[in-house]
Amino acid sequence: MGQTIAQKIIKEHLLSGEMVPGSEIGLRIDQTLTQDATGTMAYLEFESMGVPRVRTERSVAYIDHNTLQSGFMNADDHRYIQTVAAKHGIYYSRPGNGICHQVHYERFGVPGKTLIGSDSHTPTGGGLGMLAMGAGGMDVAVAMGGGAYYIPMPGMIKVELKGRLGAGVSAKDVILDVLRQLSVKGGVGYIVEYAGEGVGTLSVPERCTITNMGAELGATTSIFPSDEVTRDFLRAQDRESDWKPLSSDEDAVYDKVISVDLSALKPLAACPHSPDNVKPVSDLSDIKVDQVCIGSCTNSSLADMLKAASMLRGRKIADSVSLSVSPGSRQVFSMLAECGALTDLIDAGARVLECACGPCIGMGFSPSSAGVSLRTFNRNFLGRSGTKDGQVYLVSPETAVASALTGYITDPSTSDAKADASVYDVPDKFRINDSGIIAPLDEEAAKTAEVIKGPNIKSFPDTHPLGDEIDTEVLLKVEDNITTDHIMPAGSKILPYRSNIPHLSQYCFEVVDPEFPERAKAAGSGIIVGGQNYGQGSSREHAALVPLYLGIKAVVAKSFARIHAANLVNAGILPLEFENEADYDKIGQGDSVSMHSVHEGLKADRIVMTVKKADGTSCDIPLRMELADRQKEMLLAGGLLKYTAKK
Repeated sequence: MGQTIAQKIIKEHLLSGEMVPGSEIGLRIDQTLTQDATGTMAYLEFESMGVPRVRTERSVAYIDHNTLQSGFMNADDHRYIQTVAAKHGIYYSRPGNGICHQVHYERFGVPGKTLIGSDSHTPTGGGLGMLAMGAGGMDVAVAMGGGAYYIPMPGMIKVELKGRLGAGVSAKDVILDVLRQLSVKGGVGYIVEYAGEGVGTLSVPERCTITNMGAELGATTSIFPSDEVTRDFLRAQDRESDWKPLSSDEDAVYDKVISVDLSALKPLAACPHSPDNVKPVSDLSDIKVDQVCIGSCTNSSLADMLKAASMLRGRKIADSVSLSVSPGSRQVFSMLAECGALTDLIDAGARVLECACGPCIGMGFSPSSAGVSLRTFNRNFLGRSGTKDGQVYLVSPETAVASALTGYITDPSTSDAKADASVYDVPDKFRINDSGIIAPLDEEAAKTAEVIKGPNIKSFPDTHPLGDEIDTEVLLKVEDNITTDHIMPAGSKILPYRSNIPHLSQYCFEVVDPEFPERAKAAGSGIIVGGQNYGQGSSREHAALVPLYLGIKAVVAKSFARIHAANLVNAGILPLEFENEADYDKIGQGDSVSMHSVHEGLKADRIVMTVKKADGTSCDIPLRMELADRQKEMLLAGGLLKYTAKK
């Protein structure tokens, strides 16, 4: 039986386990990346392991989230990351050098290599033919120390691409169509692999747009073949020696197959407040637009920027619209300036922001109250923009520009402003300037190098071995599709404290229930009850570490997002699923719960939870778990770090 691209890479990197879907496998990791919102905690965890140098082929620390530097907190974190990177063999990408995923596929990504990053959009590298996966910071720390990265062996979904994209239609519309077909939980437990004649018509930046937003499917990752298009891109980056061909076998077997006819595709938009709430742009033409944002790790490539600039050339945005443009990297920014496209953007009325995540994570440029914001980003979760009632639509750069010009959501295929195809093809040569990347010290100099920690950097919260008895209460009950943004919000008010768990705790579940933190502190311990796909979205481990600090012992849900479930176990919190989803309705916030013989339950993959109501009635609810033996040992040890130290 033939193999898929992903299966070939997994086989080459397999350290433990068998390639049987659902069973745990351990992978050798070639590359890691962190960003500053998650990186500080990841490097504190790495330091705690006592490993002097990273043992990966390449590890890179990016500063792209907390670039605002209001007050000392962000600057202190950046200084810590730079000094710890220099000492331990990690490359450091300065603030302003660009968004981690954009810079990584430009300058570091290698087809056929494994990459994990403490950011859920690390699968962007799949557009280059990498097996690139988002992970928790603790998993990244262990991989940097030479440890394996463990995942359930994924199944395989094939997306057959047919034809060629028409005018006004882009790669963003491709992934929105896949989301429309599969939903935000349709990729859970799978790797999504793109194939078919249409693949060859897409550039590497277009492929990376698709694999980037594949994170919204809940998939382990997404991947494209490495072909002559990939080779041309790497040659233009002066990295042709990194290229290798990768393709699936003709007789490779997939668990699911869907198709997208690129020729028939129309411009699409994800409507508030979910990436899979997808509708044709033409159906939304009566919606007035207040704000437009172009950028993010999904759509900030040179090609995306040149498309926008060519559509805006000689035109002016509507008086009612505020437009921001965030180039994805220093390379993109400098090439825009060099060719004059930057002038086109500025003259049209755009505000040019730093090469950083910015508005995508609520770091400035939030919309007005109930304002309609069209964004080329990957997530439109409630409140993520920084405005709780902001109405965020996810669109392509072409739709964004067409709408900015009219002041209403506008189908770019019907707009007078057209992207000039002659200016946005991948160039024969990119402008190479790596001045924003600092190489680490050599091993001898690193021995005496100082790591500098500011006062905002607090210790990792203490974890405890899983007890055999849990007697506590339900501190919070939430609905389906709770995201890590719900659990631990981002934004300019909160992100500067990502290395300060005690301070962060006051914002936990702020969007859902502002009283939760004080209730949890008063109770001392408790559990959370959730619905389907609990913990989808960002890989931020703070969504597990802060509940840990607040005394959460277990989360009981209908189902979990993969990365968040792993982060809960890493933190020593027990993730449990209802055997019968109807039992979700039998339990309420404030109910008392008890679980006995928990250690025996771990062995049996089943625990019975007794629920006691305020009126004295009670019921037993059977719960199951999908944990590998290694994860059970981690829980008994008190989380990943204590387990690793014990080993």
